[in-house]
Amino acid sequence: MAVKLVVDSASDIDLKEAEALGVHMIPMSIQFGDKTYADGIDLSGTAFFEKLIESSELPTTSQITMFQFEECFTELTADGSEVVVITLSSKLSGTYAGAVSAARSFPGKVFVVDSLNVCIGERILIQYAVRLLKEGLTAKELEERLLEARKRIKLMALLGTLEYLQKGGRISAAVAMSGAVLHIKPVISIEDGEVKMIGKAMGSKKGNNLLMQLISKSGGIDFEMPYATAYSGLEDSLLKKYLRDSAFLWEGEIGEIPSYCIGSTIGTHVGPGAIAVAFFAK
Repeated sequence: MAVKLVVDSASDIDLKEAEALGVHMIPMSIQFGDKTYADGIDLSGTAFFEKLIESSELPTTSQITMFQFEECFTELTADGSEVVVITLSSKLSGTYAGAVSAARSFPGKVFVVDSLNVCIGERILIQYAVRLLKEGLTAKELEERLLEARKRIKLMALLGTLEYLQKGGRISAAVAMSGAVLHIKPVISIEDGEVKMIGKAMGSKKGNNLLMQLISKSGGIDFEMPYATAYSGLEDSLLKKYLRDSAFLWEGEIGEIPSYCIGSTIGTHVGPGAIAVAFFAK
């Protein structure tokens, strides 16, 4: 009996990569003005930031509905297969709730895992799931392994601007303005499924140093597990500089460090100029 994986585009896994990994990706919807795009299908990360920078208003994102999940589950279980779904954090979107509601119509066939993460934090859990599938696990066994593994995931990010948090109503205009004047770079993380601010630094250099310190304090990176870095915007020069400056974290452990463009789900709120690291702590 086959086990099939279903993921959402909040993991920043686009349709082409999903096909290469052998997983089924359901896109979030992103709307700029009166036009709606399927995230990761007809709107790439780079195309998203081009539109975001040009737009005077923030786009809106829509969760995946129960009906979209039901349609997907019906198709994938038709041949007797089991399904494991990995979603972005239930504390950041109603997508998980939609998947759970849809799964009730497929008892014992569909298992839903709340990643308690998003972006590359969700991505590395999906990559681990793909690896586990090769071991021949049942859907229930895979669910149990993923629920245990998600506790070890660390995602930390250095933001380049407070502008988009202010536009989205997450912080006040006064805080955003003072941050810009003082060149404050906030460091955030995903903790228990929610976004938390864990540090502030004046300038990118001090921000990079703070990010490195926080990674070191987390217990170190388990290089036997998937890991990833990411950037937001139209180019990755800030991420490349960070990787050069933090070479001591990686040297002797790995070759090329995987990096990805942050997509619309998180990009809407952090804007361009952010860098992020996700890994399983030792």
